[in-house]
Amino acid sequence: MEKRNNAYQLELKEVSLKNGDAGTKSLHLNFDNHDDLFNIFEVISSKQIFDNKETATEFALGLKLFTEVMLKNKENPLFKDLRPAILEFMKKLKSS
Repeated sequence: MEKRNNAYQLELKEVSLKNGDAGTKSLHLNFDNHDDLFNIFEVISSKQIFDNKETATEFALGLKLFTEVMLKNKENPLFKDLRPAILEFMKKLKSS
């Protein structure tokens, strides 16, 4: 049986740049993830690890994008040294 994933679409737009210019670039990304990301956003937000919900969502999104790439490429030597630390970090996060 084929493992199914949730499909997502992300749109990222430059709004303004630190030099005061208006942003002009945008990125559209389609990706999949084995987790329900919106549920994870709520769980992380409810743990009140951060002062506001936007920071919690930013953290959760970045972490889930990164760890999904790492999971899909677990044989890549780039992740060899990082993998044990990430696994321990995820255990700590889930238990808090």
